[in-house]
Amino acid sequence: MRVEDIDKPRSRAAFREQQLDDLRWLGLDWDEGPDRGGPHAPYLQSLRDPLYEEALTRLETAGLLYPCYCSRAELAQIASAPHGLSSEGPAYPGWCRHLSEQERAERARVKTPSLRFRMPDAPVDFRDGIYGDMHYEGEALGDFVVKRADGMYSYQLAVTVDDAAMGITDVVRGADLLDSTPRQLALYKTLGLQAPRFAHVPLLGDAGGERFSKRDKSLALQGLRERGVRVERLVGLLAHLAGWLDRPEPVTASELVGHADLARLPRTLIPVPDAYLSWLNR
Repeated sequence: MRVEDIDKPRSRAAFREQQLDDLRWLGLDWDEGPDRGGPHAPYLQSLRDPLYEEALTRLETAGLLYPCYCSRAELAQIASAPHGLSSEGPAYPGWCRHLSEQERAERARVKTPSLRFRMPDAPVDFRDGIYGDMHYEGEALGDFVVKRADGMYSYQLAVTVDDAAMGITDVVRGADLLDSTPRQLALYKTLGLQAPRFAHVPLLGDAGGERFSKRDKSLALQGLRERGVRVERLVGLLAHLAGWLDRPEPVTASELVGHADLARLPRTLIPVPDAYLSWLNR
């Protein structure tokens, strides 16, 4: 269990404890983590800065980082760029990549830079456990931030370093992070790290096919628990939506182990009929 609290200003111990409690309520368990310890400690990303800094030093030594002085207003100008990744936004056009040392010194007097990774121009190919063979052209990826101007390390860098250091072999996550994979694979390759296998599961949406939002508080685990929804019903409904059960029925997470099969998951957003949401409250 690794807690990804890399965004320190927005992270709170209470949030972390709530998340761990929700996972336990669902019937999920872990062999090592912040509450148990283990050989890969620390398990809070907020305590792993030295590992990220070491990775940055290696990238900088290889000449693969450069300071970026672009303001938010300047970056907003590329919002309508035709190339880019659907979930990652438009590709950065490399405005600061070729600045001279004098230009960098002048800009550094007025703005603290972020650090960007020089993304190779070559295409990136990989096989996803659900979406199959994936191909990304290099021009669509763009140079991306690995350390923000405020000193915080990026998600792309942190998860790459941590997954390798912790010996992670399989990453199963939401399809909204599919477009992050080619950038992370570039970091794995550049740092000489073993990349895990990736599988991106479809997201859930309403009956009209619109993706559920974090603003839907009534569907948050805390909201469901407060309404008295039985965990066996929730797990059973999710298993049915995943194609692992023929119909929604109460079941525990441990009882599903023999039914789990990523190959049965669809590749598109999964709509949740209103009748199923009503079934949860019975």
